[in-house]
Amino acid sequence: MSETTLTFLGAGSMNGSILRGVLAAGTEAGRVRATTRSASSAEALHEETGVEVFAGESDPEANTQAVTGADVVLLGVKPYAVLDLAREVAPALDPATVVVSVAAGVALDALQKALPDGQPVVRCMPNTPSSVGRGALSVTPGEHTSAEQLARVREVLSTVGTVVEVPEHLIRAVTGVSGSGPAYVFYLAEAMQQAGERLGLDPETARVLAKETVSGAGELLRPDDADPAALRRAVTSPGGTTEQAITTFDEKGLREIVAAGAEASAAKGDEMEKEYGGE
Repeated sequence: MSETTLTFLGAGSMNGSILRGVLAAGTEAGRVRATTRSASSAEALHEETGVEVFAGESDPEANTQAVTGADVVLLGVKPYAVLDLAREVAPALDPATVVVSVAAGVALDALQKALPDGQPVVRCMPNTPSSVGRGALSVTPGEHTSAEQLARVREVLSTVGTVVEVPEHLIRAVTGVSGSGPAYVFYLAEAMQQAGERLGLDPETARVLAKETVSGAGELLRPDDADPAALRRAVTSPGGTTEQAITTFDEKGLREIVAAGAEASAAKGDEMEKEYGGE
């Protein structure tokens, strides 16, 4: 990892989270490059992180300069722009450079066709807790990616969270569970705050109680052997207040609602793959 040169093309929500997480894990800023659209964003990111940042609006060669000599290149632009970006930087890539897409909805086949023949590629589905070293990320290697190259990508990504490998047809499930998942948790905290206000708490007290309860429960889930169902049962005494709440959730169909939301997220990813297929 110490000898790996990383380039982040785009430093928005996902790529920016990984970039900051990698640096927080001890990667030298001198081995990291990034690109942004505006000069002001480039300056701000450089001042914050110390990495070399190229601005597209002031330098039309920003992306190709940034990927030259890189071992791993992470494409972090919007899904509709990923294939055009891949085609743009293709001539500047070393044949051994691993191109990693962190965008939803761009299939491996489309990405491979946009790059030089034989270019190693990896699809990654990350999530935003990567910025604090608690990400949940999946990787899926392309047909030209060796075990050693995938291991290098996993090593990079493992500095910001837990990495699992899945076949491409299951990326939609990862999207529905962990890719969109942090928003589900924030949504729950938001709903808990609103419930507290309805029960008479002032907004700030309700916010603090909801926020600390959700983040504290997350800490209880941190051990490798932690089981959500077992933890729930441990705090759900028969005939108690918590049991009444859980029973109400079941009666209202909360599990089905969560499953439907995850499926909707996954289906949107399927739709995006068709839209951004590059054909």
